[in-house]
Amino acid sequence: MRFNFSLTLSLILLQFFAVNAQENNSQVVLGIERLEDYLPYIENKKVAVVANQSSVIDDRHLVDILLESGVELQKVFSPEHGFRGNADAGEKVGDGVDTKTGVKVISLYGDNKKPTKSQLKGLEVIVFDLQDVGVRFYTYISTLHYVMEAAAENNIKVIVLDRPNPNGHFIDGPVLEEKFKSFVGIHPIPVVHGMTIGEYAQMINGEKWLKNAVQCDLEVISCLNYKKSDVYELPVAPSPNLPNMRSIYLYPSLCFFEGTVVSVGRGTPKPFQQIGHPAFTSFSYTFTPEAMTGAKSPKLEGKRCHGRDFTVRTASSFRNMNRLDLNYLIEFYKLYPQKHTFFTSYFNLLAGTDQLQKAISEGKTEMQIRKSWEEGIRQFKKMRTPYLIYVE
Repeated sequence: MRFNFSLTLSLILLQFFAVNAQENNSQVVLGIERLEDYLPYIENKKVAVVANQSSVIDDRHLVDILLESGVELQKVFSPEHGFRGNADAGEKVGDGVDTKTGVKVISLYGDNKKPTKSQLKGLEVIVFDLQDVGVRFYTYISTLHYVMEAAAENNIKVIVLDRPNPNGHFIDGPVLEEKFKSFVGIHPIPVVHGMTIGEYAQMINGEKWLKNAVQCDLEVISCLNYKKSDVYELPVAPSPNLPNMRSIYLYPSLCFFEGTVVSVGRGTPKPFQQIGHPAFTSFSYTFTPEAMTGAKSPKLEGKRCHGRDFTVRTASSFRNMNRLDLNYLIEFYKLYPQKHTFFTSYFNLLAGTDQLQKAISEGKTEMQIRKSWEEGIRQFKKMRTPYLIYVE
């Protein structure tokens, strides 16, 4: 039975990405493509998948591949943004049934973020296939954590079908402190970690980060012909507000603005490619957020925002920076007239520390701030080494 993404945002984004991705990605073999390597683990087993609109190869969805291969697929678990990937960031997503296949869909971004014992009843294997973007506050790795934890507690095997990390070529940012642990930051890692989701799963297991130090029965189906320095263009949008590679490369730096009064362009055709606020009238560039699919109630809805437009630069120029860019965050803080209201409580959860906000408020330079990260990054690089699959 074939999935049909017609008349959905997912198909529009899928086609947009696919135009430019095919040639660049022609040599890379994704985990999902290596059916002969993971089919023996799931044949004659009761199987669930963790999947969304990114769980595809060419025009075939993982659900279709498994059903066509005769796999006994029991249910689908969906992460933030839902199974079809068009729900808002942070929007509660309910359970349902996929109308095309009849497979039950259970949300891991609704009443619970960790699969319950009753939801896992009867399952023997969970296949995990989500396109991550290599950033700590992108919640797919938090979903991975809770799926692995629940599976370990219920003696269920987890198979991760690996995919390249489009931001896998660098590591940067402060390491998360325990007191700022949340669903947008669940592990003591830098903001940008430089690992694929398969490598990350191995680190979760190896560092015993799961509750009570349990370890999951884990199998990673790695990518072939991939190295971290490769430019890999995603063939499908990983979430509704990362519609192209420019937004994906900008996301690690611009997402900090989600914890401020500044808009990152949600509710416009250019999310994570522009920043602005009504107070910054010295900028001639403007945009106005409006309610739309994937941004039903965007920040500063209906208000004309003045700020910066990053679409005047190529996507590759942002990729080639190989670091987080704090200059705009520092600039906008200095420009904002009511500095005591610039940051929200969400900012420290995104940063994983209160030291970044403090440093900006104290007027420290980007170089001074970056210096404070060096030891944490050095220790993280050492910690992650045993779990790496791909060469730098």
